[in-house]
Amino acid sequence: MKLSTLEELFLDECRDLYHAEKQLVKALPKMAKAASSEELQTAFTDHLEETRHHVERLERAFTLLNEKAKTKVCQGMKGLVAEGSEKIEEIEENAVRDAGLIAAAQKVEHYEISGYGTLITWARQLGHDEVAELLAQTLQEEKAADEKLTELAESAVNMEANMETQVS
Repeated sequence: MKLSTLEELFLDECRDLYHAEKQLVKALPKMAKAASSEELQTAFTDHLEETRHHVERLERAFTLLNEKAKTKVCQGMKGLVAEGSEKIEEIEENAVRDAGLIAAAQKVEHYEISGYGTLITWARQLGHDEVAELLAQTLQEEKAADEKLTELAESAVNMEANMETQVS
């Protein structure tokens, strides 16, 4: 069945993002385990906890919308998670891998920031103000996670990766 209303499109995208978040609940522990930097491991572990809350918020949003919380396969996140897995397999465990993991994680964050931003706009347009507020909380956490990753990359990981590359 083709979607024909903004409400249907909104629900479809909520289901897509719900699946994306559930994929991340599985992927983040693998990324934390693969990181050599303790700070990066902590960042991934902390974001895992936040991501579990993102799943819960989406479930509350579905309840507020009188909809069943169900997923739609998020192909975009599947691809991004696969790219992260490739980094783990292709790069030796060192700061260069950490730099690759940060790059992969930031692609994920930017994808989520875009998705949540769109959903918030549509929720407000459709009069789902309480849902918009739930989604806005998650959007702020996604932006903070992206900023934390940038800070880690710029303050230590990228420099360490560059030094390792020059030594090799």
